[in-house]
Amino acid sequence: MAEKKRSLITIRDLVKAYGDFTVLHGIDLDIAEGEVVCVVGPSGSGKSTLIRCINRLEDFSENSTIEIDGLTVQRGPELAQVRAEVGMVFQNFNLFPHMSVVRNVMLAPMRVRKTPETKAREQALKLLDRVGIVAQADKYPSKLSGGQQQRVAIARALAMEPRVMLFDEPTSALDPEMVGEVLDVMRDLAGTGVTMIVVTHEMGFARQVADRVIFMDGGRIIEAGTPAEIFDTPKEERTRGFLRAVLNH
Repeated sequence: MAEKKRSLITIRDLVKAYGDFTVLHGIDLDIAEGEVVCVVGPSGSGKSTLIRCINRLEDFSENSTIEIDGLTVQRGPELAQVRAEVGMVFQNFNLFPHMSVVRNVMLAPMRVRKTPETKAREQALKLLDRVGIVAQADKYPSKLSGGQQQRVAIARALAMEPRVMLFDEPTSALDPEMVGEVLDVMRDLAGTGVTMIVVTHEMGFARQVADRVIFMDGGRIIEAGTPAEIFDTPKEERTRGFLRAVLNH
């Protein structure tokens, strides 16, 4: 039997509300080191809010706790330390338009980790090669396709050598023909042992790549299991209804 990996992310009683509207209702979740978790569910179910809470891009109830490798995710000096270990890729690429592609990737290691410029450039070019766009290194983001810009965003997140990668619907803003190239990069990344949490509408990707799939609705985790358990033998009627709608069967 495979050895159980230790928990890297621990979430307890995660509550997030905007005024009277509660987005997350007491989420409990453990994510193991090296695990690839895909979070699926209808729009408005709290998926993106969940992962934005993990690196405190969203504040949450003071009674809730999130820990990453023993560090509590809270406002204060530790937050910068947590964020240095957590890379995030958004729906929109959020690249700096006035910087070349390679400078976008170099910036955080130079600013946060104090990496010398020559070394930062060398590392950035390796990462751009890894995501298949090193030939575009000296272009500006506006000259790249959406798929290429998202691959730059992935390289930029990886430049900090994070232990955790969060993806918030990284293909939803892309033209359909560009989705595959980004998913291919993410598939390769999933094989490297980095811990990944991916909010996605790409069910084929979730089935193929995830160690675990979490189905959310109404700010709650309705069901979680292996891809086979969720896609082939879901226990909850709400999960079955969602999958019927998105898979057309």
